[in-house]
Amino acid sequence: MPYQPPIRDDLRGAAPYGAPQLDVPVRLNTNENPFPPSPALATAIGAAAAAAAADLNRYPDRDARVLRQRLAAYLGRESGVTLQAEQIWAANGSNEVMHHIFSAFGGPTRTALAFSPTYSMYEQYARDTFTRYVTVRRDPDFSLDATTVVAAMLGGSPSIVVLTSPNNPTGTALPLEVVAAACATATGVVVVDEAYAEFRRPGVPSALSLLPGNPNLIVTRTMSKAFALAGARLGYAIACPEVIDALRVVRLPYHLSAITQAVASTALDHADELQGQVDTLRRERDDLLSWLRDRGVRAVDSDANFILFGVFADQHRAWQALLDRGVLVREVGPEEWLRVTVGTPADNAAFRAALEAVITEDGMMAPSE
Repeated sequence: MPYQPPIRDDLRGAAPYGAPQLDVPVRLNTNENPFPPSPALATAIGAAAAAAAADLNRYPDRDARVLRQRLAAYLGRESGVTLQAEQIWAANGSNEVMHHIFSAFGGPTRTALAFSPTYSMYEQYARDTFTRYVTVRRDPDFSLDATTVVAAMLGGSPSIVVLTSPNNPTGTALPLEVVAAACATATGVVVVDEAYAEFRRPGVPSALSLLPGNPNLIVTRTMSKAFALAGARLGYAIACPEVIDALRVVRLPYHLSAITQAVASTALDHADELQGQVDTLRRERDDLLSWLRDRGVRAVDSDANFILFGVFADQHRAWQALLDRGVLVREVGPEEWLRVTVGTPADNAAFRAALEAVITEDGMMAPSE
């Protein structure tokens, strides 16, 4: 009989998080940026990593001070909000940043509130930190207004309120008045997860503008998406210095390697190049939205680099039918819907061809309401 480890009761039978990693011609399931760094930039990143390697016998800067200064400068240029390094916290992807937030502000007797459908990892952060996790449904069009958010908060005094903008898996962004209302009502912290913020449409605001005057606001970002650095694992939070100090309390020692810090700092020096394809991806996204609707497929307006589309009579059957044609999308979120990452023009053309065939199959699409 195989060994039965003494795992926690609440973890028995649980599966680890992860999207399928399959070897298929077109992978559009994990919201990666499809455009890799240029050879010149890859060389610069390699040189920075090699320089850092000379001191790998020493621990890295545990507070990543140089990297945090560069992140503050980048965000200042992008948002127009003046930020200091003391307002930035960096970690191994925005996943670790969120885990730090739940570790610092969640815990037994405390509650985290989110609005579904949304990113499934929030529930796992809560589970791992023994935080009660509560969700409230979004409107049928996946939007979220201030009245709904405030009513949900007043009903439970959550220690953590998670507002995702643009939201994963729906791609919908939040008006600033929703975030402002949440901050005004909160007895704990309000987290706005902006992992896909650089892809938002012109005129769609960032919650960074609300940081002055809202010390309970935390905005999280990542370099995995717009920066095309999913393999580097670098996420960060922006908040008042007192909140950042709380996150420093719960971080593991030397959690951010010297190599990661060097790679991320070099990438920030080349932000314009790394983000040079963002406009292309926006155009591809908007063209794909129009194409889906022209084919009678429902598609949600998106401010991210992915689109939620449907509705299917059998979500898994539709997912498998696309996979059988060499296109991997994500089976996630509300039933009857699928999510596709915006890829290169060639990727998107392959997706169109596959979906065109799939939606013509008998019984594939759900009846119109």
